[in-house]
Amino acid sequence: MDYPASMKTTHLLYLHGFRSSPQSLKARLMAARVQALHPGVVWCCPQLPPSPAAALALIRTLSADWPRTSMAVVGSSLGGFYATRLALETGARLVLLNPAVHPARDLAKYIGEQTSWQNPAESFHFRPEYVDELRALEDERAPAPERTLAVIARGDEVLDWREMVARYPGAHLRLRDGGDHALSDFESAHLDTVLDFLRLD
Repeated sequence: MDYPASMKTTHLLYLHGFRSSPQSLKARLMAARVQALHPGVVWCCPQLPPSPAAALALIRTLSADWPRTSMAVVGSSLGGFYATRLALETGARLVLLNPAVHPARDLAKYIGEQTSWQNPAESFHFRPEYVDELRALEDERAPAPERTLAVIARGDEVLDWREMVARYPGAHLRLRDGGDHALSDFESAHLDTVLDFLRLD
């Protein structure tokens, strides 16, 4: 993929998925690569609150003064849903990793006490009103396809790859046979592709 130098990314936001954290493997791999090879890039990977409304408010605040022409957002699973919303609002370059397409529908069954994948000792309560908040954040518009990369695994055991593909028509698509929701092969099979698309400064 070839992009003009003027489209290089100077500010990068990474948004983790449901029950995940900045300590997820993909987030740590991205952080390490950015720090090692692109130390001038502003990197932000917040712990997102359980409330979708609060999560989006935090995301907006953190990126409020970022340059719209050179910012990018990477979102995994539920983070992909938030990232899409931010990209629609800002025009940011967008990378999606097995993104949640209908989280209000899919997460309704998770109402109640939940634990963190990276630290089972940490828990939070996923409230019924959070499903309503997710529904309120839905936006059927597609982000700019030329500024969107979707990495999708047909073997995703949590989300339907067909729904993910259909949600982002015309986007740069990396559709993999097999694989899993966590993209366990992220470092070996996808990280370089993601970084190439981002064109970090």
